[in-house]
Amino acid sequence: MPILRERRFLVLLALGFSAGVPLPLVAGQVLRQWFTESGISLTDIGLTALIGLAYSLKFLWSPALDTVAPPFLSRLGRRRGWLLLIQPFLILAILATGFSNPATGPLGTAALAALVAFLSASQDIVVDAHRIEILEEKEQGYGLACYIWGYRLALLASGGGTLWMVGALGWGGAYAYAAALMLVGVAATLASREAPAPATQHVPWATRLNVSVVQPFADFMRRPLWLAILLFIALFKLGEALAGIMTTPFYRSLGFSREDVAAVATVFGLFATLGGALAGGWVVARLGTARALVVTGLGQMLSNLMYVALAHAGHDYPMLWAQVGIENFTDGLADAAFVTYLSSLTSRAFTATQYALLSSLAAVPLRTLGASSGWLAESLGWPGFFLMTTAAALPAMAIMVFLLWRLPPPEPARAVEPVL
Repeated sequence: MPILRERRFLVLLALGFSAGVPLPLVAGQVLRQWFTESGISLTDIGLTALIGLAYSLKFLWSPALDTVAPPFLSRLGRRRGWLLLIQPFLILAILATGFSNPATGPLGTAALAALVAFLSASQDIVVDAHRIEILEEKEQGYGLACYIWGYRLALLASGGGTLWMVGALGWGGAYAYAAALMLVGVAATLASREAPAPATQHVPWATRLNVSVVQPFADFMRRPLWLAILLFIALFKLGEALAGIMTTPFYRSLGFSREDVAAVATVFGLFATLGGALAGGWVVARLGTARALVVTGLGQMLSNLMYVALAHAGHDYPMLWAQVGIENFTDGLADAAFVTYLSSLTSRAFTATQYALLSSLAAVPLRTLGASSGWLAESLGWPGFFLMTTAAALPAMAIMVFLLWRLPPPEPARAVEPVL
């Protein structure tokens, strides 16, 4: 039957939208734009990278959401009950964040944003489980595609859309608009049907944590050069992460408006990333994982020099479009090769859990080290800072060449689905 006529796929499209709404508001350009306009220092704006740690560490409390019945709403089922418990609090937390004032109380705004991130990460845990349970194995690919496209649409509506709303509604009204977008997720949860609960024996939380975290990680540590592999995973996106946190204050310092940031950096940047991801799948298929990782990694590193060019060009619209397009396209290319390489590292005994764990752990150093980006930008100035972010990719490049020499991935590489 056509996908769009199947209720479950429409539900997953809407739940993906709900999952994507909070991210730009608390761990992306919207919050940093607000902090920049409120006169917050670059050092403090850099610290907002820590807010996103909840998304990287959500595996720590996912066993609880998987085993504990939702209070008051257990009659709706484990997944729908938790979603209808989390989503109203998430809406309220987004509203509260919007009506705070970072100019006078930045710590209060940051604390509310951290609460939004925690609730959003918790929603992600339940949505992922619900998505897997309501679909047959042969339907999982279509379901994931619906979820991803819903998520990407939310990044446009919540990212660029919220920034455009500020001029007419103010920051409080813009965040209220974003909170209203979450009603799509509430409607999807109400329209969804709970999958039959499997008849399984109750497993203690500690045992589940051991199976889902400790055992996959212990298995990974038994492979050769595992520490070098983890260092590479942690550092591959370091230069991009440092630069990405500072893009909004950088654009504003050059005189670009909030609407410019919404249209170019958010909307056009997202499409450039998607184009790069699609092209990356082709590059991996043609060159193989090893050579594609080298080529796309170099492109990702060198694209940060476009920030330096923009810093010297100043308030130059063609250069802004070129910088955003090249930087996001090369990031999409590198993401495709990186995900393919990361997938090749997983053991068949722990494929899903090991990949999820490695990808989550990969983001922790980026968010913690990325918190220093504001201090570095203030200390070095914009051209020096972006030259430093380019150099920050060199350690990962060196480790990558070493690993590909000692532990080349299987060749020839098969074509992979594009990273959306």
